[in-house]
Amino acid sequence: MELVRLSDSTRPAGVRSPRYARQALQTGIVHLGLGAFMRGHLAVATEDALDSGDSLRWGISGVSLRSPDTRDALAPQDGLYTLALRDAAGEHLRLIGCVRECLVAPDDPAAVVARIAAEATAIVSLTITEKGYTTTGPGSAVAFIVEGLAQRRALGHGPLTLLSLDNLPANGRVLQAQVLALADRRSPDLARWIASRCTFPCSMVDRIVPRTTDSDRARIAAALGVSDAWPVVGEPFFDWAVEDHFAAGRPDWPGVLFVADAGPFERRKLRMVNGAHSTIAYLGTAAGWPTVDVAMQQPALVHHLDALLRDEVEPTLTGVDLDGYRQRLLTRFANPALAHRCAQIAMDGSQKLPQRILDTVRARLAAGQPITRLALTVAAWWWHQRQPGVDDPMAADLHAHWLRSGGDADALTRFAPVFGDLAGAPALVAALQPLLRSLAERGVPDTLKTLENLP
Repeated sequence: MELVRLSDSTRPAGVRSPRYARQALQTGIVHLGLGAFMRGHLAVATEDALDSGDSLRWGISGVSLRSPDTRDALAPQDGLYTLALRDAAGEHLRLIGCVRECLVAPDDPAAVVARIAAEATAIVSLTITEKGYTTTGPGSAVAFIVEGLAQRRALGHGPLTLLSLDNLPANGRVLQAQVLALADRRSPDLARWIASRCTFPCSMVDRIVPRTTDSDRARIAAALGVSDAWPVVGEPFFDWAVEDHFAAGRPDWPGVLFVADAGPFERRKLRMVNGAHSTIAYLGTAAGWPTVDVAMQQPALVHHLDALLRDEVEPTLTGVDLDGYRQRLLTRFANPALAHRCAQIAMDGSQKLPQRILDTVRARLAAGQPITRLALTVAAWWWHQRQPGVDDPMAADLHAHWLRSGGDADALTRFAPVFGDLAGAPALVAALQPLLRSLAERGVPDTLKTLENLP
């Protein structure tokens, strides 16, 4: 028998549901990039705030910048969806209700601009991935922000906060620079208004949220007794540090760390969590380990990750209890309930590698320290590019460069859009060359074994 669809009128009993009056919810947050991560992180923190009695002004208007899929899934469900937090102990289900509407930018760009300009809007947040910050053309997130702010200023409405939640160093500063540059081309007066009135706090977000699968949908529907077209699956772990610079108020997000400077938290997360994730992804795809948890069943890989983080990454960071942070991270990666696909993490590597790995390489080289284990990630990333059709905005150029290089490390580091000032760096080339040769001749497992006895 076909199950009825999840909605406000079909909420199943026995599952945690919104405790506030959804019909009274207003829109205070406009989120650009309505994907699984946002629905498993920002929306959950906002739901917690609303359930704790925060103002009903903090409903979310989600904006898909390309595809209507999320809107088409959630609209018949009154915006409700299931959050499924999974670990080895089981799965906990909860209904999230703070996403009031789902807009699709290509279908109705004027509606997106109007939401940003609306007097009630206090925060415009973004999860547009690293590559989303490489363009400011029509239809881009930055273009919508500038148009919305121009309309907001013309209407005499107050300032707002522009909040990036993407994995970029100084993500708020990056967003601010792009918004001000585009605004200045439109009107210097507009740029000055934005610079003086709006805020761009930096933030660090952390929760593993794999892509939802059909088996996830079937399992969750069986547990709920109703059909949810687009649930979100995630790990129980949740982390968020954000600079407390909000121009027009913010929710009282429970469990969020409000800080003066998010930089140390960003660097720790990018270099440890994301850097290790990319390491698993590229070694895993090369070795035929399809998911992170399968890769973490390989003792040689676990030994390599532990040593990589302890010996080459942690010395570049400042913070409390990095050893404990590393151990918790390895436990998170081993979570067998997530089945996070290595191929998904490997996407868009040209946009990720500089922040996740190469910044750490620079810090190590500046200190005159070895980079052998970091170099293996770089080698595995290049090994990934030998395949045509890799999912990356620079895929064609990367594949052509790989073919031209003949596998020569010096030539490979000359790919300027990724390596920049590391082009031809002698220590990087010296570390990279034998690892490239080993991956080609011996494969991933034997290459990892050769590193087990590194000092």
